[in-house]
Amino acid sequence: MNEYDVKDLNLAEGGRLRIEWADRDMPVLRKIRERFEREKPLKGVRISACLHVTTETANLMRTLQAGGADVVLTASNPLSTQDDVAAALVSFFEIPVFAIKGEDNATYYKHIHAALDHAPHITMDDGADLVSTLHKDRRDLLENVIGGTEETTTGVIRLRAMAADGALAYPVIAVNDAMTKHFFDNRYGTGQSTWDGIIRATNILLAGRTVVVAGYGWCGRGVAMRAKGLGANVIVTEVDPLKALEAAMDGFRVMPMSEAAPLGDVFVTLTGDLHVIDKHHFEAMKDGAIVANAGHFNVEINIPALEEMAVEKRRVRPFVDAYRLPDGRVIHLLAEGRLVNLSAAEGHPASVMDMSFANQALSAEYLVKHAKELERKVYTVPEDIDRNIARLKLEAMGITIDTLTPEQEAYLHSWEHGT
Repeated sequence: MNEYDVKDLNLAEGGRLRIEWADRDMPVLRKIRERFEREKPLKGVRISACLHVTTETANLMRTLQAGGADVVLTASNPLSTQDDVAAALVSFFEIPVFAIKGEDNATYYKHIHAALDHAPHITMDDGADLVSTLHKDRRDLLENVIGGTEETTTGVIRLRAMAADGALAYPVIAVNDAMTKHFFDNRYGTGQSTWDGIIRATNILLAGRTVVVAGYGWCGRGVAMRAKGLGANVIVTEVDPLKALEAAMDGFRVMPMSEAAPLGDVFVTLTGDLHVIDKHHFEAMKDGAIVANAGHFNVEINIPALEEMAVEKRRVRPFVDAYRLPDGRVIHLLAEGRLVNLSAAEGHPASVMDMSFANQALSAEYLVKHAKELERKVYTVPEDIDRNIARLKLEAMGITIDTLTPEQEAYLHSWEHGT
């Protein structure tokens, strides 16, 4: 293996130890890896993966490799790469990696193209940058592709838009929509890791502060829940009346961002949309407000507007930029508006990524078996895969559950029984 681009191979030993540590908390993926090692369901399949380069992702790459796949990995965000993990994958597992934490935009896309040079049969994406680049710039490679998977809400939105326009050239499984992914990864993983990133970056106390959570999807629910548990006063902003109603019924204040802007001490965006925090919101914020994004792309906060408004910008802590406005107020932006949990911390705990990446591995196996039957659209993870992952996770946790008796099964499938 000659092709890779990582920061420093001398970091590899530390990365290997952290990969092993994460693996201890990923029992479902380990079970899948053991079966893949025996059965080789991905033998001869080339996979190009564009994912956050973390210890958990490393264990997914090991699992795909154990199944016989020829894997290449590139980063799905310029700030989310763990350089020691990238080095370890190259040095100890002979998996080509193209990722350097803090890489500029040109290098980021150069790395995506390097992963596409692999001429993949399966794409594995987190945010759909790999898929969109393939469709826009490398269409000559589309004939090789049998299918893909997508890890995150933002990517699924983009892919469904492509499918609706008739632009999607192959079937993609929306791993994000699996119950064992969004119920757990998005709610509990994002809920914990977002505050991990914010607290590491700022060392602030949440108790008694007013936190504004933009978006009450599964990620927003998790972030709001954890902020409440840490003693914060939580405000939720939403555009969806059903989600707004749910937030209100869950005990949170709900209002437009324009009303929340002068009240908040800490703002977190999790919507997947553009300019959720905009110029007029910055104009209303109190001195010292902290603004962070936990959505996939750094577009939810209008950073160009903040840059234009500011008379001074200083890096006051790692991952904390202080923007001084003409009236003397300071707005603090975390991690350059990128995913704060992966930029300023380590992302989701391995225990929850265990289920998300089990979905990735089993979806890749499903594509190899069924791609010829699938249309060029976005599919959800098959329910039997989702439920099997939940069952394996329960087993690993030492939890047993009831099973239906034949009498109960018959009752649930009948219509004759009444009062």
